[in-house]
Amino acid sequence: MKTFATLIKTLDSTNKTNAKIDAIISFLEEASNADKLWFLALFTGKRPKRMVNSALMKQWAMQEANIPEWLFVESYLSVGDLGETIALILPSAKDFWEFSLSEWMDKITQLKDGTEERKKEFVIHTWHHLDLTERFIFNKLIGGSFRIGVSAKTLINAIAKHFQLEPSAVAHSIMGDWDIKDVDFDSLVLGKYSNTNLSKPYPFCLAYPLEKDLAELGNIDQWQIEYKWDGIRGQFIKRKEENFIWSRGEELVNAQFPELLEDLQKWQGDFVLDGEILACNDGKVLDFSELQKRLNRKTISKKMQEEIPIVVFAYDLLELNGMDLRAFPLSKRRAKLEQLFQQNKSEKFSLSPIISIQTWDKLPDIRANAREINSEGVMLKNVDSPYHVGRKKGDWWKWKIEPMTIDAVLIYAQNGSGRRSSYYTDYTFAVKKEDQLVTIAKAYSGLTDKEIQEVSRFVNKNALEKFGPVRTVKPELVFEIAFEGIGFSNRHKSGVALRFPRILRWRKDKRVNDIDDIETIKEMIH
Repeated sequence: MKTFATLIKTLDSTNKTNAKIDAIISFLEEASNADKLWFLALFTGKRPKRMVNSALMKQWAMQEANIPEWLFVESYLSVGDLGETIALILPSAKDFWEFSLSEWMDKITQLKDGTEERKKEFVIHTWHHLDLTERFIFNKLIGGSFRIGVSAKTLINAIAKHFQLEPSAVAHSIMGDWDIKDVDFDSLVLGKYSNTNLSKPYPFCLAYPLEKDLAELGNIDQWQIEYKWDGIRGQFIKRKEENFIWSRGEELVNAQFPELLEDLQKWQGDFVLDGEILACNDGKVLDFSELQKRLNRKTISKKMQEEIPIVVFAYDLLELNGMDLRAFPLSKRRAKLEQLFQQNKSEKFSLSPIISIQTWDKLPDIRANAREINSEGVMLKNVDSPYHVGRKKGDWWKWKIEPMTIDAVLIYAQNGSGRRSSYYTDYTFAVKKEDQLVTIAKAYSGLTDKEIQEVSRFVNKNALEKFGPVRTVKPELVFEIAFEGIGFSNRHKSGVALRFPRILRWRKDKRVNDIDDIETIKEMIH
């Protein structure tokens, strides 16, 4: 457990991805095969169900610490986590048990059918033999609330680096319903239980922001024009009756879109599609904030599938029946893509529509009105272009619509990191709601170094309260905030969520009375 506790402590004390990867690799180098399997199970959501009710743990902890409930409640409000609160209030252990992670997990899972008395005896006896960090982890494991701030991508990249494998191969290997009792860790990661070549995606072809006048692009017939959609870019792979969905962030997202896998299963042939996952209802593309509700979940319920239906707009074909098509010109790839769709009728997949115009002068108005259909603008793709790896200037351009803007006031500030750690660079902004202020967005970019220094001096002189690294400041500094989209949200106090907010400029000409009102901002939502 000490090796695992060291890992958790390190992961919890840093927000740097490379430091987290190094900590995971260090654990993998030291841990036993059994411990590594439990580590993988816990970090991929395969933790066992809660063995002990949290209310009982609270009650037993108060008895052991000999404190009244009001003091426990105050401690909990201060700490913010039940498992950590219990670990902190208990008397220090006088001697310690040296069990491995797998031995602890075996003991915990054996409690499944135990009586309340047996569980109480085991939990209290264990508390008396663990140090603070191990006790905290034990509480999280036995209470069924073990979670750690490591993304699936970071976990996969760490394992891939340790084994010197492709991340995509690792993601494929560890997916699925494998059982700890039936697999060996190294064999699992190395793909002995699966064919990792089946799921291997291609590097995505990316576009540059348009930096030319449209007339400089030449004949309009040389370009395929499409809308730029604000969803999740993905590759949809069907090989030998197995289906996989990869996000552009190199994450395997099968579990988040089960209806897409079900639809792909009906298709004929093998292929790799490139397209955009969008929330869509009654033929209307919904705001990205709706799609966001489905992300980072282990399972998607039928209810959520009905409430937030999704579709895919496919705009490229990278592979067909084992043949790599990326070197083909876009015109030929598109023709083959259209043929594939003619052969397969789908409820969830459709072709991304091509914008057909005869002259460039029509395109500015189309782009300007793109937001009306929840599009970010337009894409311009040379019909002779291959499917490049990454970006190649000149073949694919994106021409996004001008951002939306509001005026908001700074109310919270936090120090940055690295060379800016001595300045306040992370800001929270608010707008008016009747006679109060309500937070609407956080932003970290848009100011010059000189402006950051000026804001930092203001924060130092006008800080009202301190919450850890965060300072509450007098609501006086007004900024123009730019963003790409806006939608209703139950997760934000303002009732709305902004897409990609950033500081456009410091409005020194405005005062707090000049900032926008939340009801006016809501009118921006279609």
